[in-house]
Amino acid sequence: MQTLFRYNWKVREEWYQWCEDVSVEELLKPRTGGVGSILKTLFHIADVEWSWIRTIQGKPDFQENFEEYNTLQKVRELDAAFRPEVEQFVLDWNVDLERRIFEDTLADGSTVTDAWGEVMRHVIAHEIHHVGQLSVWAREVGKPPISANVIGKGLMNTLPGGGL
Repeated sequence: MQTLFRYNWKVREEWYQWCEDVSVEELLKPRTGGVGSILKTLFHIADVEWSWIRTIQGKPDFQENFEEYNTLQKVRELDAAFRPEVEQFVLDWNVDLERRIFEDTLADGSTVTDAWGEVMRHVIAHEIHHVGQLSVWAREVGKPPISANVIGKGLMNTLPGGGL
């Protein structure tokens, strides 16, 4: 699981770098699908990751307002502020947490029960889904997208002990 989180973080950073050569107008331009724009999607990815990690632990979560983070620099700063907490949780992950129960009360008052492992995999898949949308939009902008390839990113070298 750590490898896929590291993959997401590396790809996210590559997208931030990709955005440096794109006009603010293009980054904020309304797009079909996703949450509306390239920059808002990157904001959403970081916000949702942090929110889920806090929520399953029973920590308070609050919704960030994109209007307060509507520049590439501000989104990067928000991501950097969230990352230490998320990364520590991911690094501390162990098999005993896989089946820990998360009970979520929905707006209608009903409850949904999931295992923490399911939620963690949802967080990983959520970002990968949105990166696919970013790739389509990159082509609309006329720039090649960031590679989604896991191979060749050096991810196994970044794990404690350098391995699995």
